[in-house]
Amino acid sequence: MSAGDEPKVDIETHKAPLAVEPATTDAAERRPKRKSLIREYAEAIAIAILLALIIRTLVVQAFTIPSGSMMDTLLVGDYILVNKFLYGAEIPLTDFRLPGLRQPARGDIIVFKYPQDEKRDFIKRIVGTPGDLVQVRGYQVLVNGRPIPEVYVKQANGAMPPSAQPGYCGYAYACDPTKVPVDSYFVMGDNRDNSQDSRYWGFVKRDKIKGKAFLIYWSWDGDRHWLRWWRLGKYIP
Repeated sequence: MSAGDEPKVDIETHKAPLAVEPATTDAAERRPKRKSLIREYAEAIAIAILLALIIRTLVVQAFTIPSGSMMDTLLVGDYILVNKFLYGAEIPLTDFRLPGLRQPARGDIIVFKYPQDEKRDFIKRIVGTPGDLVQVRGYQVLVNGRPIPEVYVKQANGAMPPSAQPGYCGYAYACDPTKVPVDSYFVMGDNRDNSQDSRYWGFVKRDKIKGKAFLIYWSWDGDRHWLRWWRLGKYIP
């Protein structure tokens, strides 16, 4: 080594590391916040209620049979389902109806707003459709001059009431051939001796019909306090 040469020394330069924020901070902010259990339950209940209201309004509604006017087809204590979309469901708070699959027909058992008190719902069977000539004499119903078969009609037991006599007619409507108005229906109960129906208060307007009864889903005998299990799931034609 020469006298003028300075020894060369390699010196490693150390730099202080840069401060880095924990990665978990941004990740936590990006992760969606989990809903509280109470909120999840509240949303599920709200959706269920909304779906139930839509189904009840537009598709199917449940009703209870409180009287014997449709015996023996329907008994007191029967719980039934009514098809509302078959005829076209009514949109609430409007006069508009959804398109139906068909029009009400003779023989259909329908639920409708009672013409003399629309807050009440009645259930009867259609006997006459728009344009039909209907006449009632005793238990016999003539439509367009011809008797119609009614195997479902409940006959009186024991002493025959006056209404069972062939020529009897003490009604306000249909003692003589009566034409059913356009967009209206003539309805009667199957229990002819215990039914307030079109014979007494007239016709049912088409827009007052809620739907067609099609199924008994529950039946409770209130007198015997017993389930009528043989009627569960019974189809109503």
